[in-house]
This record gives sequence, C-alpha cells and structure tokens, in this order.
Amino acid sequence: MAKDYTAPKPVEETDILEVTIESVSAKGEGIARVEGFILFVKNAKQGETCRVRIKDVKRTYAIAEKV
Repeated sequence: MAKDYTAPKPVEETDILEVTIESVSAKGEGIARVEGFILFVKNAKQGETCRVRIKDVKRTYAIAEKV
C-alpha cells in the first residue's frame, strides 16, 4: 500500500515537543519519531530525551533543533 503524503503531518513548524532519540543518522543527527513521522535533531545522541523545536517540515520528515 502506498503512503499518503497528502495526509496531515503530526508536527508543524515552531512546535515544541519532548522526544527520545532512537538512533543516529549517517550525518550524525539524532533520529526521533512522532506518530511514526521522522524528526532529524541536530546535536542529539542516541537514548537522549530532549525538548525540540520544529524548524522545517518536509513531505516525509522534519528538521528540529534542541531548545
């Protein structure tokens, strides 16, 4: 079944959330998920729980920074 990329995203720009970093990307960014939606978090380590602000929302992922 194909993904519905037109469905509403579970995050919006400027949202502040508390997330747990599940893993680290090849670029060294932390990876967290909100309702299955991927967040890339700069300067985050695996296992860390942190508050983040959503900076940019793309079709299949969002970019966030720690606050």
